[in-house]
Formats: sequence, structure tokens, C-alpha cells
Amino acid sequence: MTSGVTVSEEVKTIYNKMKLVKSDDVEEDRIRIVVCHVVEEIEVEKIFRQKDLEDVGDIFKFFQSLLLKDQCRYFLYDCHYQTKEHSRKEDVVLMLWAPDTATIKPRLKYAASKVALDKTIVGIKHNFQVNDYGDVDRDTFADKLGKNVLKLEGNPVTPGN
Repeated sequence: MTSGVTVSEEVKTIYNKMKLVKSDDVEEDRIRIVVCHVVEEIEVEKIFRQKDLEDVGDIFKFFQSLLLKDQCRYFLYDCHYQTKEHSRKEDVVLMLWAPDTATIKPRLKYAASKVALDKTIVGIKHNFQVNDYGDVDRDTFADKLGKNVLKLEGNPVTPGN
């Protein structure tokens, strides 16, 4: 099922910037979270760079706060985590937030439009659809990243939950 919605050039450009972080890039300009919505096409609604999050104690909790109970959205999230092997990982996560509490029309529109996003944004290692706040608590989210995640955004998780 497709909706005929396309993906804006801005979304494509931003994703490419997120996946190709260079060592000489200024860390504070790094894009960490992108909120996208469907208007005529899938468009960028808001961008949060590292410098926008300097005063945020827990970036994952900030990310969770962007999930509104009655609005569907797509998120590109530059997620930082640590595994049991003590390796620090940084992966871009594509997430469709389609809460059960949103009305049915936008939920269907976003689910159908995600096909265009999946075809456009290639190379995503973590691609989730989340419909409930319980599916995006720290432990569950970390589990979706892999079974060996110990820390998410510098904060400990309980493995296997």
C-alpha cells in the first residue's frame, strides 16, 4: 500500500549529512534529531543539532518528549549507544511514530507513506515503527538496537527487558 506521497529533497540531503559524519565536522553542528511530517510530501518539520541539546541532561528523554500522543511523525535520530563489547556506536535510526491514540486517517497516511521514505533513505540499520510509549522506553528501545546494548545516550539500560 502506497500513498503517492514523495520525500522532499531536504529530507534526503539531511539524511546524507547524518550518515556521512566526517571527523573534521564541527561536533556542535552535528544533526542529532530530525522530525518529519507529511504535508504535500514528507518534509522536515524541525532539526535539533548537538548545540541545541547542550543543556539537555538526557538526549533520549528529550527524544521521547517529541513523541506526541495524538500526532504521527517520522524521526531520524542519530543515536549514540555502547555495547557489551565496550564499543561506542552511533547509528541513524528511522522511526515512524504512529500512536494508537492518533486518529486513524493520519495513521494510515503515515504508514502508507513510509514506503517512499524506505525507498529514498537507503542504508538505515535500524528502522522501527512504534505505536505506543511502552515500545519506546529506554530498555525496549535499546533492545531494538541489539541485545548487547549497555548504555543509551550515556545512560545505563537493563539488558533483555
